[in-house]
Amino acid sequence: MDTVQGPLAEALVRYLDRKTVTCVPHTVSSLATRLAHFGAYVTTLDPELSGPEGLERCQHIEPYLIALSRAPNTKSGGILSPAEQARRIHAVSNFLREITEWGWPDAPSRQLLFRSDVPRLPRPLPRYLPPDSDRMLARALLESPNRLAADALLLQRACGLRIGELLDLEMDCVHQLAGNGAWLKVPLGKMKTERMVPLDEDSLALLDRIIATRSPGQALTHPVTGKPVQFLFTHYGQRLQVNGLRAELDRAAASAGLGHVTTHQLRHTYATALINAGVTLQALMSLLGHVSAEMSLRYASLFDSTVRTEYERALDLAKTRIGTTTGTGRTLLPIASVTSGDWRATPTIKSRLAGGYCLRAPAQEACPYANICEHCPSFRTENSNLPVLQAQRKDAALLAQDARGRGWDSEARRHEALVAQLDLLIGEAGTA
Repeated sequence: MDTVQGPLAEALVRYLDRKTVTCVPHTVSSLATRLAHFGAYVTTLDPELSGPEGLERCQHIEPYLIALSRAPNTKSGGILSPAEQARRIHAVSNFLREITEWGWPDAPSRQLLFRSDVPRLPRPLPRYLPPDSDRMLARALLESPNRLAADALLLQRACGLRIGELLDLEMDCVHQLAGNGAWLKVPLGKMKTERMVPLDEDSLALLDRIIATRSPGQALTHPVTGKPVQFLFTHYGQRLQVNGLRAELDRAAASAGLGHVTTHQLRHTYATALINAGVTLQALMSLLGHVSAEMSLRYASLFDSTVRTEYERALDLAKTRIGTTTGTGRTLLPIASVTSGDWRATPTIKSRLAGGYCLRAPAQEACPYANICEHCPSFRTENSNLPVLQAQRKDAALLAQDARGRGWDSEARRHEALVAQLDLLIGEAGTA
């Protein structure tokens, strides 16, 4: 906090000390970086700032938000990404909110940051490997001379682990349950929860090969718990490192003729394969260790079976409408151009109308407006229309028989209902 001036620096240090109670050191370090950026800006802008209680929306917060949207990224040379901007805004917002909840006397008297201040973030789909690329990468890893690193990556792909979870696996991570197969105990990871992932025979064989390849040695101190642990991935007395796995993945990807592949893409590929196989959202959440359905829904949105079903239904329907176009611009089914024979015998959904007839392909299903006028209580007729109504009734009776013969029961009932309605109309017209 050397760049922060005055009492605000003292408040930020007190806050970070408090956060060490509930957050790991890495989280506190990240918070310190983001809060220092905020503190340095507002105290440079207003050297007389008394502390958090002196912060004002117009004078301090809004200028900071504008400056943050243009802040340089010291690593890339561009500006901070929207995601990093959001993280910095959340850090400041949480600081102000929490010291207010804790009843600190120097907390602001009103809310200064709001949800609308956070930039909208892009929501890309998970970057999974297509099946062909997945197979080529697996083949390259199987042929690798770096057996321990290659097998670690194969296990990550087979179980959908995060890279930190993979490297924290212990020697006793496999559990056999009577009548329920083998399971992999995944240690505490990003979400601070443990979980069990089922293992198949190939995964068990892979784990046996890893145990045979690893270098046995003394237990190593766990970086979080401080307890001695026999880690699964050890090599000559040292734990396998993330950089070593990334180097092996780069080598295998280049050997397979693929572009740059990240270790997290193996987890995305695992989840995508499960979605393609029809796994439920609840099961996917459990397998991936997600604490909210929203996290797993990103994968579910990749291949929505309902969307696929609707697409195929609409595509089939569109294909049935291909036909010849007449000079008037009407598109007819090929069977509609009947020059010989009887339209009543065509394998279509048929309706006799007062001024003609209608033919529809079975995939189109019945028209929701078929003979709607005849059934409408506002419909009126007269004696002069008797020949037309009688001809329509005759055809409707024949069409009902035709539909029954084709097994179209609902279509047959529709025609029979029309026959009954036409009987009433004919009776009314005869007495008019």
